[in-house]
Amino acid sequence: MQVSKRIQNLQASPIRNLVPLADAAKEKGTKVYHLNIGQPDIETPSVFFDAIKTFDKNILAYANSRGDKDLIGSIIKYYKRYNLDFNLENIVITNGGSEAISLTLTAITDYGDEIIIPEPYYTNYNGFATPCGVNIKSITTKAENGFKLPDVSEWEKLITDKTKAILISNPCNPTGSNLDEREIEIIKELAFKYNLYVICDEVYREFIYDGDEFRSVATIKELQDRVIIIDSISKRFSACGARIGNIAAFNVELINSIMKLCQARLCVPTIEQLGARALYELPSNYFDFVLVEYKERRDILFEHLMKIEGIKCVKPRGAFYLMADLPVEDATDFVKFLLTDFSDNGETVMMTPTEKFYSTKGVGKNQVRLAYILNKTDLIRSMEILKKGLESYKNR
Repeated sequence: MQVSKRIQNLQASPIRNLVPLADAAKEKGTKVYHLNIGQPDIETPSVFFDAIKTFDKNILAYANSRGDKDLIGSIIKYYKRYNLDFNLENIVITNGGSEAISLTLTAITDYGDEIIIPEPYYTNYNGFATPCGVNIKSITTKAENGFKLPDVSEWEKLITDKTKAILISNPCNPTGSNLDEREIEIIKELAFKYNLYVICDEVYREFIYDGDEFRSVATIKELQDRVIIIDSISKRFSACGARIGNIAAFNVELINSIMKLCQARLCVPTIEQLGARALYELPSNYFDFVLVEYKERRDILFEHLMKIEGIKCVKPRGAFYLMADLPVEDATDFVKFLLTDFSDNGETVMMTPTEKFYSTKGVGKNQVRLAYILNKTDLIRSMEILKKGLESYKNR
């Protein structure tokens, strides 16, 4: 018996597929510093757990397929901080941002359709597109110009009658870039000229550094009927395990179409929605400490990386990831080496190879993504290990 061609064509996640090697290293007594996955270590606000404890029903029933109305109401108030005036009919709650993307692609594309994504991109986008029969076309951004979006003419080389949407991560996982006014205008022009949806993955909205400004395509009035926001509590509130996300769109017809899919999958977990509502009721100054902490971590990581011979990287302006060129030919082989054949005083480091963050063959083979989600002391120690690991790898 064979599995489907869809699943055969689905690539393993480069973020998670080396986890067995890390687990094996730990079983041998090696401490592994995880810079490979965006799992924040800042504590989940206690209001989440407090809210869950107030649940006093005798039956844990299905929630509404759209989502808890009180939670949606709290999200509506949250969006007003960003000059986005949504109503109940504009939002559906999802099982994390991942389901939000899957539902969106299912609703707006047919088999064989295409979406354009700037690369490098969050590699799990492949995992959402492939089961839908959607082809990803990538447009390359480069570190030397801060991963800025290319001009309209470069995008137009990729657009066909099968192109249905542009998918943008902003601030970007994995590059840490943040859209500026020029880039917003590029997206606007393309969306109008070629009648495209714009899917905005904005789960890192708060993570903006150095006085930069977050800009959402959804605030452009003329574009609002074609913009789809993907959101989640995972990174914003250090609540990855709760799996609460949402889709927000001014296009009510589209949301109603997505609701058919929501009804088919029944509902999002009832109790987690209770906790999520409490998170969205937190005052905006909750993020002040969080932002200061991540900026300090970013600065420390960047400073120490730049001291390692042969490493090239750009200081991120948003999110909590950094892309780095390593002085190796094959970053995947090097990351495996760190987990299987190297340790420094019983410790090693795990990063994510980023070749699979590109659709363009041969690009990114020597690059890694580092998530600065460890405390500052552990980040410094991780860079010490990385430096020694590179020296050992070179001298094998």
